[in-house]
Amino acid sequence: MPRQDRTPPPAERATALRHRLAELRGPEVPAKPLDARALAALASNPGCRRRAILDGAGVDKARLATGLGSPSDYGQSQFALIRGNVFEARVKADRGAELLRLAHACFDPATEPLAGAAVPDLTADGPKGRTARTELALREAAEAGGWTLLDHPMLTLEVAGAPVFLEPDAVVVHPDGVWTVVEIKSFPMLDGSADPSKVGAAARQSAVYVLALEEVAARLDPAPRVRHEVLLVCPKDFSNLPTARAVDVRRQRAVTARQLTRLTRIEEIADTLPEGTCFAPDRTPEELTAAVDAVPATYAPECLSSCELAFHCRERSRASGAVTRLGRPLRAELGGLRTVEEVLSAARGESGDPDDPAVAALRRAAALRAEALAHAAAAREVALCP
Repeated sequence: MPRQDRTPPPAERATALRHRLAELRGPEVPAKPLDARALAALASNPGCRRRAILDGAGVDKARLATGLGSPSDYGQSQFALIRGNVFEARVKADRGAELLRLAHACFDPATEPLAGAAVPDLTADGPKGRTARTELALREAAEAGGWTLLDHPMLTLEVAGAPVFLEPDAVVVHPDGVWTVVEIKSFPMLDGSADPSKVGAAARQSAVYVLALEEVAARLDPAPRVRHEVLLVCPKDFSNLPTARAVDVRRQRAVTARQLTRLTRIEEIADTLPEGTCFAPDRTPEELTAAVDAVPATYAPECLSSCELAFHCRERSRASGAVTRLGRPLRAELGGLRTVEEVLSAARGESGDPDDPAVAALRRAAALRAEALAHAAAAREVALCP
């Protein structure tokens, strides 16, 4: 008698996963959507299961950090948000005339001057409805030719087995059919250049949008080309006038795509959690601490600028003596040595394989240090002699 396949169909698995994630964040707690900024941060640390399950379940990590007693100041200030919204409204005024002029000047300066552009209505019910409406508008723009501006389109990208809805500032469809992602930021561009760290963060965020847009393009025949240079629009110098430059995100796109494929699927992480695990904000600090500690984390100093739980994870990393808190480059050099105590023990010759390059390097460094201290002590004794 042939064996029966007891694997539930995809629809049932998806429903069961949604129910499980709702239980994790609290049945009455609304899910916090995962945006491109958070997705870029998640992709930069794919080994962190803690962030993967919290983001996948839609947990508000800022509230969770406060409940744990380790609040974080990560995130944009209210003033920065207001300033950004005002600047974006100015850039998109008059049906995006200034934005389209900047796109024409950066990417199509040799073509005819811009005479006008279509700005389709992308309103629909819910994220899925907006995603479908965006795809339809992109399909129509590809067939019609000419300039088209999509204001706040909705895209989707599968991350760790769950769909994530993404909303770029804008997407421009050029007359030759090429699609360009537009990222509008409120930090200034002085003499044509901006803060490299802020430009890098914008590039990583835009790379997520490029990946999602490529999935839409792949469903069309023929598939339009998605430009790997995004249009970064910022205030010019110290004014509120917009200026723009093209930013190549091919490297960020490749890294993000590779890292996202390394993420453990959310249902696999959820299956390892103890029954009753919940991250709801009404739980006691002790219950929240136990729930968070049930999920392995991979802390690194870079987390301080990208994750609301960084302070909590740093304290836990210090308490356990993990070497990850010293930075990823050093962690990679130490091989299989996981804690500071293991490193010191190997350096003293008390443990570790002598043929291990990391152990050999530590013992050589310890010997050089002891030799230097001995020479220093001898020099002090000579100096103290009458």
